[in-house]
Amino acid sequence: MMAEFVSGAMPVCIPECIIERHSRRTLGVMIWGAIAYHGRSQLLRIVGNLNSTRYINEVLQPQAIPFQQGLPGAVFQQDNPHPHVAKTVKSYLDSQQVRLLPWPAYSPDMSPIEHVWDIVGRRLARDLRPVVSTDELWLRIQTIWNTLTQADIQNLFNSMPRRVAALIAARGSHTKY
Repeated sequence: MMAEFVSGAMPVCIPECIIERHSRRTLGVMIWGAIAYHGRSQLLRIVGNLNSTRYINEVLQPQAIPFQQGLPGAVFQQDNPHPHVAKTVKSYLDSQQVRLLPWPAYSPDMSPIEHVWDIVGRRLARDLRPVVSTDELWLRIQTIWNTLTQADIQNLFNSMPRRVAALIAARGSHTKY
C-alpha cells in the first residue's frame, strides 16, 4: 500500500508510508515465550493450530505455570485469543491459583511482550540471508531470543507508566508505542 498526498495534481510518495508486499508466500512459525523483569522463559515452538487443550498441555503445564510460579508475587498476563480465554483454560488457571492480570480486548499498545516480538522481528529483518525452512527460521528466532539483554526487557517494563499515560491521553487509541 502506498500513501499519496495530493497537492494540486502532483502526488507525493512518502517512503515511510510505503508497506512492502511479498509476491510469494513467506515462511512462518508460531512461538510462545514469557518475560519477567528478572528473567524470561524458554521459547516454545507451536506446530499447527493452537486450541485450548493444546494451550494447557503444551504451553501452560510444562512452561508458563512453572515459570510464573518461580517468580514470587508474579501476575500472569496474556492476550485474548480464544485458546487463552476458553472456559477450560480459565478453570485450569484457577486450579493452579494463577493470579491473572485482566486484559482489555483491544490493547495492542500495552503488552511488553509484543514489543519483544517487534525487536525479534526487526533483528530477523536485518539478516539478509534467505531463510530456506521453518526449522532455520526457528533457530534464528531462538538465537535472537537468547541474546536479548535483560536490560532491554527491563526497559520495556520500566516504560509501562509512560505507555499507560500515553494510552489514556490517546483515549484508548493508538500511541507511539
